[in-house]
Amino acid sequence: MKILPFAIFALFLVPLLSLDPLQAAPPNLYLGSVTVADQSPAEQARAMPLALAQVVQKLTGLTDFGEYPELEQAFENARSLAITFYYRKRAFSLPDGNEGEELRLLVEFSPTAVDSLTQAMRMPIWNPTRPPLTVWLVIDDGLSRRILPIDFEYAWQRLADVAEARGMPVIRPQPDSDGAYPVDPQLLWGGYTEELVGSGPADALLIAALREGPEWTVRMNLDYSGNKWSWRNRDTDLQTALTEGMDQAVNDIASANSIAAADQGKSSYIITVTGITSGNDYVRCLTYLQKVSLVTEVRVVQAGPGRVQFELILNALPEYFLSAVATGGTLVSSAKNGEYSLLP
Repeated sequence: MKILPFAIFALFLVPLLSLDPLQAAPPNLYLGSVTVADQSPAEQARAMPLALAQVVQKLTGLTDFGEYPELEQAFENARSLAITFYYRKRAFSLPDGNEGEELRLLVEFSPTAVDSLTQAMRMPIWNPTRPPLTVWLVIDDGLSRRILPIDFEYAWQRLADVAEARGMPVIRPQPDSDGAYPVDPQLLWGGYTEELVGSGPADALLIAALREGPEWTVRMNLDYSGNKWSWRNRDTDLQTALTEGMDQAVNDIASANSIAAADQGKSSYIITVTGITSGNDYVRCLTYLQKVSLVTEVRVVQAGPGRVQFELILNALPEYFLSAVATGGTLVSSAKNGEYSLLP
């Protein structure tokens, strides 16, 4: 991202030089992780395309690439897009209570190369600024109803793995020193997401898993950025039901926060920000604009006492920027079109 011109704010030059223009993109979005049997060249060749496919899923929110047959050739050449790769062993819990271990190939791909690929294919862009999703898992196995029970640790790990592979950050609620959670279990079981935060978006997924004979019924209530969804899954295998449910949750979130190919393209938008009374205010404002994923370049048009006018070069229509700022918590829109105030 370019920031022009610096000369207008020579007084603030030193702090500006310390800004990292790449901090807007979460670093894990370009990292693919695939379970492999060993470190042989054959396994590496098999896993590389899968790692790239995972990265494309993270960036676009898509799981089905049927409409993009040209991607097959890109996946076959995945290694040419890789920056580095390495192996890592990971322990995980098994349903029988024992511990297992798996070997994973982690591949970091070039952001520039992958972005060029998805743009050339005219694929949607899932906003990389993603508020984390708090996941509550309540399990009733016919004997007791508990929040995140330790004997179902394997179930939580499976949920977290699916979310990580899809590029959705999740938060696991933690109990207090007595092992209790600061929420009524009946509210969680009932799917009342609005009770978790009182008002405003909950950004929460409430999962109620009930065992009925040989089958598990899993009910999911999702509240994310003001959007609400609910659905049920049934399966004899709890992990399968949870996996399908988490995939659907990410699908819904990505769909509601993606920019279609038809709305992509370079555009310019002028904003005026008031409330900038110091060098620190200017740096904070500029840092925030850098972090908005749709902004590719920031230009200072003019400056006056307590206010700065910026020209923003966007990679989508301006309304997507307006939506991002509305939930950003740094700038608030005033009554005048294109004018914002910097929050304290």
